[in-house]
Amino acid sequence: MIRPLTLLDIALATLAVVLLKTIITRSKQRARYPPGPKGLPVIGNVLQMPKDREWLTFAQWGEQFGNIVYLSLLGQPMIILNSAKDAVALLDKRSSIYSDRPILYMGGELIGWKYILGLTPYGDRFREYRRLMAKFIGGKTQVERHFPVMEQEATSFLKRILRRPDDLGANIRTHAGAIILKLAYGYTIREDEDPFVTLADRAMAQFTEATTPGAFLVDVFPLLRHMPAWFPGASFKRTAQEWSDTLNSMADVPHAFVKEQMAKDTEVPSFTSELLRDEKLQEGQEFNIKWSAASLYAGGADTTVSSIHTFFLTMLLFPHVQKRAQAEIDSVVGTDRLPTFEDRAKLPYVEGVLKEVLRWHPIGPLGLPHRLAQDDTYEGHLFPKGAIVIANIWKCLHDPDVYPNPSDFDPTRHLSENGRSPQPDPRDYCFGFGRRICPGLHLADTSIWITCATVLAAFNIENVVENGRVIDIVPEYTSGTISHPKPFRCSIKPRSTRAEALIFSD
Repeated sequence: MIRPLTLLDIALATLAVVLLKTIITRSKQRARYPPGPKGLPVIGNVLQMPKDREWLTFAQWGEQFGNIVYLSLLGQPMIILNSAKDAVALLDKRSSIYSDRPILYMGGELIGWKYILGLTPYGDRFREYRRLMAKFIGGKTQVERHFPVMEQEATSFLKRILRRPDDLGANIRTHAGAIILKLAYGYTIREDEDPFVTLADRAMAQFTEATTPGAFLVDVFPLLRHMPAWFPGASFKRTAQEWSDTLNSMADVPHAFVKEQMAKDTEVPSFTSELLRDEKLQEGQEFNIKWSAASLYAGGADTTVSSIHTFFLTMLLFPHVQKRAQAEIDSVVGTDRLPTFEDRAKLPYVEGVLKEVLRWHPIGPLGLPHRLAQDDTYEGHLFPKGAIVIANIWKCLHDPDVYPNPSDFDPTRHLSENGRSPQPDPRDYCFGFGRRICPGLHLADTSIWITCATVLAAFNIENVVENGRVIDIVPEYTSGTISHPKPFRCSIKPRSTRAEALIFSD
């Protein structure tokens, strides 16, 4: 029999709550912010923020102050995580309070990127986007149904390279756009300049610029967003309107294309058409379908571009890796056909090449920022509510204690050979953390793999030779949210007449 509560029970419970609050308050008072570079009064570390390749400066601060670095930007706390251990402990294991996004006034609010999954605040809409994407590309089983499209587009990519070998960057962008537009909208691109691919390229270039920390003063002084566009110094508002029009076109135009095709009953099955048919289109649901498709479109049309471009760069810089990968493909696949996904498990070195491409220079060296929903303590440090938390993914993947000789491009680090255990899979870090992990990671992984494997089977990638002199390449990368190799020249030629014939065999 349960006895009724007495006044003594209530008093003891109240005392326990008061004591618990006191203990928590005192522990927070004892806790201190993590160390970091000393800033100036009021403005904090604003003037110390890097303007180029921020991940390198953050890594240097990590060497100086420890893996967790604290900054203050006009009173806004920012925490940099320079180790995978800390990123996993916080962003993965405590993801319930680390999954929100900070408000980006230029990119998110004024332009409208807050409607794309990557910048959508943590909440019901975020969960709905993830649910819709999970039905289409959420796991290996869902992605397998798209293998034929990716294999077909990989062969088309080889044909474009043969036709325009000196236009590598445009060929890669067309290839990535072809895959994601077919899957998201059932749209087949034009072989000349495609308007949808061009639109996505323009929107993503604007996204990278708009979301780069410190690029626009309105992100530092949010009150500026209330200035009229004609006011001196408010040119950012005219830029925001122009870029907002680009973003809305990127979402609206292909969505309208699918609806038009469905009205004629001529649509190709796709993410958008399947959801428009299968989902109950209650209030706001078509909006969610349109913007989740745009999230696929935007992400797939730019992020994999960076990795595939890095693949070509590394094959140029490390020819011994290219030769070993080609030898493995020749021994397993032969020279009478191109690789398919059925060959993947039998090509461990090629798998290592893929992993090393993702590690050597990650697509987003700093990922996207997280926002802490409440006060937290970690290893004796206080992390205040509202802090912006950034995982330095580049540093996580170049930690010499985890990846010895991290500047070396070495696919064998991912193999079990000579009694050595593989090093951590970079895919555990490069696609983000916790509830904010990229929902398209399986699609990205498979599309990059089949592209790399078919290119290795068909082509030799070599330095350009002019007047008998080899043109050496110094690898350089752009800054920004998504980092790309800066343009470089290379010679891409079929490995043999047989390889060239294979490309056109279908």
